[in-house]
Amino acid sequence: MSNAFVRVCGLSELEDDTPKRVEIDGTPVSVVRTEGEVFAIYDICSHANVSLSEGEVDDCHIECWLHGSRFDLRSGKPDALPATRPVPVYPVKIEGDDVLVSLSQES
Repeated sequence: MSNAFVRVCGLSELEDDTPKRVEIDGTPVSVVRTEGEVFAIYDICSHANVSLSEGEVDDCHIECWLHGSRFDLRSGKPDALPATRPVPVYPVKIEGDDVLVSLSQES
């Protein structure tokens, strides 16, 4: 998988605590600005095949709207059932107003 950073949107396009769905090479990614940082997380819930970007953001977590699973935006780890598997998180860089995301997974 490429570790190149790709521009996904402008920083000015992101509203606080409002996920934005983007695609990078066919991979759905949810980009979220919250608590003064920008995060990128795989946009599909590991429990049910639904978009996380349609959920709520609170306290650096994104909640799946269907069953209420919550994922930490920093690690991708679930902290609320029914999800038990983490989802990938991706590195983010900000250059001016550009939000850049790499599909290489952070460890």
